[in-house]
Amino acid sequence: MNQNTDIEIKDRRDEEMEIDLIELFGFYMTKIWWIIGAFLVGALLAGLITQFAITPKYTATSKMYMVSSSSQSVVDLTDLNIGQSISGDYVELLKTRPIIEGVIQEQGLEYSYNQLVNMINLSVVNNTRIIKIDVTSTDKKEAMNIANALAQKGVSELPKLMETPEPHIAEYAIVPVNRSSPSLTKNTMIGALLGLLIMLAIFTVQFLMDDTFKTAEDIEREFGVMPLTVIPEGKIEGLDSSDEKARQRRRGVFGKYGKFGKYGKSRKKASSIGR
Repeated sequence: MNQNTDIEIKDRRDEEMEIDLIELFGFYMTKIWWIIGAFLVGALLAGLITQFAITPKYTATSKMYMVSSSSQSVVDLTDLNIGQSISGDYVELLKTRPIIEGVIQEQGLEYSYNQLVNMINLSVVNNTRIIKIDVTSTDKKEAMNIANALAQKGVSELPKLMETPEPHIAEYAIVPVNRSSPSLTKNTMIGALLGLLIMLAIFTVQFLMDDTFKTAEDIEREFGVMPLTVIPEGKIEGLDSSDEKARQRRRGVFGKYGKFGKYGKSRKKASSIGR
């Protein structure tokens, strides 16, 4: 018996939750223009902030090709495997303090070692013997110069440290045309979604805080009884006309005879005659 009662209560709660979600969606639809407006305003604000308030950054890329062979003309399978294995070593050695500080000194930069390291991203391209050097800066030319200087440092210094044939610069960095960050499209979409979520959150709280009964079903769901009568909301033609006639009568009495009405004015005249 108790189990059946629990199941009925659970089914009733599930039904109430479904009705609440439907009502919430209907409430959203009544506020659809506010929601669309919040979406557009969020996108506009995010786009303006990205375009005018955030300093853009640019990324320049240079590439090094690792050569690992005993001779300058023949590269066998063993050499290829060795080249792939030492590419990771080259990546780590390019970030060592002597090489980074050498680039800072040669380029006359005002960055510290940690600042310049944070501007550099080194990676091996798809398990090949190619090392990609990405340098990000707010100055386009500075990013290009640092990327090329670091590649040249790798060519001249790393073979001395590892006692290997020197690598080759496969590609020199050029002045980047497009900014790498921030992304205008990405930030605009994030701003639009944030505006949408904020407005939906406001309307959701407003919907949940509204505990008034709007329909007979609300009363039945809350108290378990159906109301006998329902008072309609809005103007009723018959009542409105009678109310209007009553207001006209009141205006006629007070407007024609003053504050005390018809009999008050007559008593005032009588008193003046008696004097």
